[in-house]
Amino acid sequence: MVAAEPLWLLLLLQLCAHGRASPPARSCPSACICTSDLLSCSRQTLQRVPRALPPTATTLDLSHNALTQLHDRWLAALPHLEALHMSHNQIRELSPRAFHNASYLRHLDMSSNRLHAVETHYFEALVSLEELLLYNNRIVRVDENAFTKLSGLRKVYLSWNNLTTFPFRSVQGLGNYSLRTLDLSSNSLSSIPVEELAALPENIGNGLYLHNNPVRCSCPLYLMLQRWKQRGFSSVKDFFEEHTCKVSDTVPHSLIKFLKYSHMFENCSAGPEDVRPVPFPVTVGQALLLTCNTSLPDVLTTYMWISPHHEPIRHPGNSNRSVEVYRNGSLKIAAAKPWHSGVYVCLAISSPRNFSRMCEVNVTVHYPKPDGETFSTGLTTLLGCIVSLLLVLMYLYLTPCRCLPCCKKPAPLSPPQECSAQSSILSTTPPATDGTSRKASANKHVVFLEPIREAQNGKVRLALGEDFPDPKHPKVLQLKSDSESISSVFSDTPIVS
Repeated sequence: MVAAEPLWLLLLLQLCAHGRASPPARSCPSACICTSDLLSCSRQTLQRVPRALPPTATTLDLSHNALTQLHDRWLAALPHLEALHMSHNQIRELSPRAFHNASYLRHLDMSSNRLHAVETHYFEALVSLEELLLYNNRIVRVDENAFTKLSGLRKVYLSWNNLTTFPFRSVQGLGNYSLRTLDLSSNSLSSIPVEELAALPENIGNGLYLHNNPVRCSCPLYLMLQRWKQRGFSSVKDFFEEHTCKVSDTVPHSLIKFLKYSHMFENCSAGPEDVRPVPFPVTVGQALLLTCNTSLPDVLTTYMWISPHHEPIRHPGNSNRSVEVYRNGSLKIAAAKPWHSGVYVCLAISSPRNFSRMCEVNVTVHYPKPDGETFSTGLTTLLGCIVSLLLVLMYLYLTPCRCLPCCKKPAPLSPPQECSAQSSILSTTPPATDGTSRKASANKHVVFLEPIREAQNGKVRLALGEDFPDPKHPKVLQLKSDSESISSVFSDTPIVS
């Protein structure tokens, strides 16, 4: 009995120990893959964040889903999170406290979403943030205080958005030389405040990417980028040809690679007029001549053309002489090729290199049409009408004569009294002396035949223009036959046809 008590006490102690044990860790969500410290829920078409998240995760991947919003404090269950990947979702805006309880987050990727702005409250709670990826969104505005509390921020990617301006003063307080990369490339920046950039640490130029923006050409911008190029900054050296500037704000095709062709724009100042491209179609292989019409005197004016590839061309032409520029401003292409298509901008520059006139020509190089399509439908129809008219005229005037006597030389006219039968046989109007007795209906053709006054034995006698002494002569016999047939139809009664 005594030995049983220690056994009972041992079992009781074991039960108490199991009751005080910690609860089991949260399981991995069904749509995710969990490792020791990584949680991947990518490409699962998720419309909301899974609720049960393992608290040990330091990296969370929710990219390539259908998330539209993030609720307040949704990261409270992940106290050790350092990297968050939210790219390729449909997030339009962030709630005021979406990233609260994420003080250890260092890397945030929200690229390829639908953000329209960067507000002050979006990332102010991320005090440990070092890398922020916001490229390929629809951002049109960045608040001036959006990054003021992010003292450890080193890289910001805002390329491929719709920014027209950027508050460069907002990055001045980012610690002592902490910011290393600020990518603003491929936006819609129309101007660069060189004065504000001069107030930033000098080494920031190595990571300030401004290429592929339609900025207005200016000498301060050119000199600043040239200085960065001489110092070997990656932002200029790696994207040397992508740095373009626009000569005119109203002409989108006036972009020039001003770093590549720097010798032409060291003292640029633009004031061009607003013009529209003039269409200029040309066939492949055909010579092309474009003129730059200006009102400036030719003596004090020099001309420069900007090709569709943003290459400035001045007299005598480009490097390989495939395009020539004459002193009067004309541009010549000896043999047009398909790659010559595009908008050519002509600049008339008066001393000292002030752009005072601009014209544009939109060249379209096309291949010639096949031989079967040489004639258009309208031309074919016109030719058909002309041929038909000629055939009708030939039928009317060139038909062979079927009456042999009629084709011969006409005989001399007979005296007036002997010609009355010939003049009235085919008369379509009755003689005036006949009165109203010979009227016919308006819808019938009437032929009046009048006998010759002189007749013999009731027969009509026709006058002969020639003397035939032989009564059996063939012409005499023919005329007699004709006179008898004519006399048989001579009467005062009209013949109705």
